[in-house]
Amino acid sequence: MKIAIYPGSFDPPTLGHLDIIERASGIFDRLIVACMTNRRKKTLFCTEERLEMLREITKGMAGVEVDGSGELLAAYAKRRGAAVIVKGLRAMSDFEMEFQMALLNRKMNPELDTLFLAAGDRFHYLSSSAVKEIGALGGDISDFVPPAILGKVKDVICQA
Repeated sequence: MKIAIYPGSFDPPTLGHLDIIERASGIFDRLIVACMTNRRKKTLFCTEERLEMLREITKGMAGVEVDGSGELLAAYAKRRGAAVIVKGLRAMSDFEMEFQMALLNRKMNPELDTLFLAAGDRFHYLSSSAVKEIGALGGDISDFVPPAILGKVKDVICQA
């Protein structure tokens, strides 16, 4: 069984994230969507809220599991029996940093590969940071966030 991990902070999950989840879940027997703790990022949503939103948008998707972790991704992948990390790329600027992380993860866990999936055409510009900024300034974020979590995302962004 081929197990992959799609890691991220998902603060909040976007339609771009959902696109990668849907596509990656068709490639692997099991896809673990891992809400990871990034000590460099100050998140708007707590880990439990992000996990709850991810579970809501992946509900009913065969072979998809949502989990969270604060450990090194390479160690988490080894513990979960995953052979592949899935990363979505929006632009070449994403590739440089993600390539470096792929090499570091492979150094720490030699059995771990990274698969880069190009963002769908509709999502090249989309990021969680942009969603938070647009929403905080009163803009319409309904084209960027899965409908199942749109209300929650709007509520939290408006209160921030």
